[in-house]
Amino acid sequence: MGGARTAVTAVAGAALVAGCSAVGGIDPVPAPKAEAAVPGRAADAPAECTGLKPTGDDPAKELRGMWIATVYGGDWPGDPELPVERKKAAFRTLLDKAKAARLNAVFVQIRPAGDAFYPSDIEPWSVWLTGKAGKDPGWNPLEFMIEEAHARNLEFHAWFNPYRVGEDNDRAKLAPDSPAAEHPSWAHKYGKYLWYDPGLPEVRDLAVSAIMDVVHKFDVDGIHMDDYFYPYPSDGEFPDGKTYQLFGADYPTKAAWRRDNVNKLVKRLYTEVTAAKPWVRFGISPFGIWRNKSADPAGSDTNGLDSYASIYGDARRWIRQGWLDYVIPQLYWPIGDPRADYRVLVPWWSNIVRGTDVRLFIGQGAYRVGADAVWRKPDEISRHLTLNARYPEVRGDVYFSSADVARDKGGFMSAILRDHYRRPALIPPWQTGEAPAAPTDVRATTEDGRVKVTWQGDGTSYAVYRTEGRGEECAPVRPQDLVGTTRGTEFRDTGAEQGKAYTYRVTALDRNQHESAPGAGAVRGQ
Repeated sequence: MGGARTAVTAVAGAALVAGCSAVGGIDPVPAPKAEAAVPGRAADAPAECTGLKPTGDDPAKELRGMWIATVYGGDWPGDPELPVERKKAAFRTLLDKAKAARLNAVFVQIRPAGDAFYPSDIEPWSVWLTGKAGKDPGWNPLEFMIEEAHARNLEFHAWFNPYRVGEDNDRAKLAPDSPAAEHPSWAHKYGKYLWYDPGLPEVRDLAVSAIMDVVHKFDVDGIHMDDYFYPYPSDGEFPDGKTYQLFGADYPTKAAWRRDNVNKLVKRLYTEVTAAKPWVRFGISPFGIWRNKSADPAGSDTNGLDSYASIYGDARRWIRQGWLDYVIPQLYWPIGDPRADYRVLVPWWSNIVRGTDVRLFIGQGAYRVGADAVWRKPDEISRHLTLNARYPEVRGDVYFSSADVARDKGGFMSAILRDHYRRPALIPPWQTGEAPAAPTDVRATTEDGRVKVTWQGDGTSYAVYRTEGRGEECAPVRPQDLVGTTRGTEFRDTGAEQGKAYTYRVTALDRNQHESAPGAGAVRGQ
């Protein structure tokens, strides 16, 4: 499973390192040693540490993310009447809070309701940017958001809602050029929204076109969808009877037909994203219960609404078929919940991904902190992460939502920083492949009372490690020594104490988070 993407990625990785590292099968040409002492480097330090191997994967590598919701202005951009510079400042603040919380990824909602937070020839500008659907805001929010995230070395996953349409269920509020306005039969009123009909091939084409437009035009790291496929049950039956008559004759039930409509979208997106840009990951955050054991022996020992029967999302099949790079089940229940115990759901999802190429991250309900007696405990989510550590398949957590992370709601993020996030973390490598070449010419100097580390390299990003004292020039790195990451070739260590000697080592990472061996260490101080 995932074999096509693995093969493509391996070829790309090999091309990246050919001619510059022994990893690529070509012996490197050692650079001449310096004839005189170089600031921040021992006089006899080698230019490269050819005996060290790339670091590979490690249990300490984990994705740490947060969802940034834009529907109704949500986490961002807030009041659509705010000046652009205030909107930009607010987004930068969210990213700064993410870095302060030692996160390494953001999942930003850029198509909340059949609209766009970017220039599009397919769908109208979002109402939540300007207050009026279709109105040009005069700038490119998506380009800005990606640049700001990458400036902080945060992965940017573009979050799409495939079928929700408009501000509410009033068709008069749609932009005139909205596909739902131009093709009224594509969308139905159901509950408080208009919903595109997932059974129509034209609707699936629209969703794929909108998503692939972003993949081709923007430097995103991932494509992400949430749990809204068919809408959650609210006002009786979803009104897709005519569509079922047209396309459902070969299916045993309407439910089976609806699930297959969703499956078709998921499989097609995975295939097209992979073919266009193998380094862009595709993932979904399904509702946390696939099926209850009472309805299916393969389900979890839970008693809540399930996605398989209620919104027609068959996440187990997506995983088994290899149609995802990652899955983030929304496990928004506490430990001990009688309907859906967190202690039951984590091992269930771990078992589903075991033996596949699909990464498992857990969606954490930070918004629930303070809701009742259990959630008033500031360490409830920290206890979740402690439990996660028992299951090696769990490779990280994503918090809903960024507003709760930013304000440290109920002290939950402080507890996580104290108990789990004492150091930054690298994201696990996504697929097999070759690591980039190690950085060269690593130097550590003091500037304005801070340690400045510089190097040369061809990585997408870099990891900086620090140990106390004067270490060996060539030595492996350890996760507990990681002090920061960057997409540049310079790092300022604000945590170093004046007068202390430190040895700094730097590794390079590619778009798939493959990490190189460290370059020769650089010493600062006595």
